[in-house]
Amino acid sequence: MKKSIWSILAAFVLLFSATGSAWAYAPSFVHKSGTLAYEHTKYLSEEIGSRVTGTEGESLAKEYIKKQFEDTGYNPDVQEFSFTKRGTSLSSSNVIAIKQGQSPKQIIVGAHYDSVKTGKGADDNASGVGVMLEAAQVLQKVSTPYTIVFIAFGAEEGGLNGSNYYASQMTAAEIDNTIGMINLDSLAVGDKMYVHGGADDAGFIREQALNIAEKRKLDIGINPGLNEHYPAGTTGDWSDHAPFNKLGIPFAYFESTNWEIGELDGYEQTMEYGGVWHTENDTLTFIETAYPGRIQERLSSYSRVLSELLKHFDKTSTSK
Repeated sequence: MKKSIWSILAAFVLLFSATGSAWAYAPSFVHKSGTLAYEHTKYLSEEIGSRVTGTEGESLAKEYIKKQFEDTGYNPDVQEFSFTKRGTSLSSSNVIAIKQGQSPKQIIVGAHYDSVKTGKGADDNASGVGVMLEAAQVLQKVSTPYTIVFIAFGAEEGGLNGSNYYASQMTAAEIDNTIGMINLDSLAVGDKMYVHGGADDAGFIREQALNIAEKRKLDIGINPGLNEHYPAGTTGDWSDHAPFNKLGIPFAYFESTNWEIGELDGYEQTMEYGGVWHTENDTLTFIETAYPGRIQERLSSYSRVLSELLKHFDKTSTSK
């Protein structure tokens, strides 16, 4: 009996995976949000594992991300940089892919790919990189109102080194040309899904994302403002949005955590286990055992909102 086309394609995918290619899967003809993000998260955390700055793990992750951009049709650049930490000189890299839009004005979408030594960095931050790579693939041949600059930041842990370096190299013209920055960090395990932003009109990207989430019935909300130091909808300068915020670039920051427990500052991610990031629990195995289905829901929700946000960014009247 003749094999169906689906059987042939399935066999090809299995053969392709067996060759040891960085692609551990092939995208389906009917894309399901979060599927690609999950596979990237799995590869970065389970196949590569810990990705500490300056180690082989970080280098392997950089090469993996670069290849995913290339295989999707981008021509990525690697921006190398060095910094000193506790008297030691360290080197890392940002991986940058640009999707041209209808306008030369740009939106920066970033996620750091390094991790701490403890755990495998599934939540922090393979999950953010996974969602970014999925958006880059989904939108590669889709017309977008603005140019999108996708950046995988190196050496975030211990100083936001990659994002600080990138921001420091931006010219005044580039800063003025940037409509906003979207940061994706630790999306997989927290009790609640959030999108943060600046105060007042500077929070327009957050508001646009919330409108999309509401229309799609996705449970993404805001920091409720229980901590007087962080008014409702805002956050602190502790992730890769911070250097851009300092330049006056509006931002949105997606994360999963719980702003209603602990010190009410978002550091306690879960009721049952507290913070998962930077612990031995930051593995795909733990997350899926402790919270079955949670990571799939998180990655799907963020991927849907991010892709729609980038496709319809010009629909907000408060953008530049």
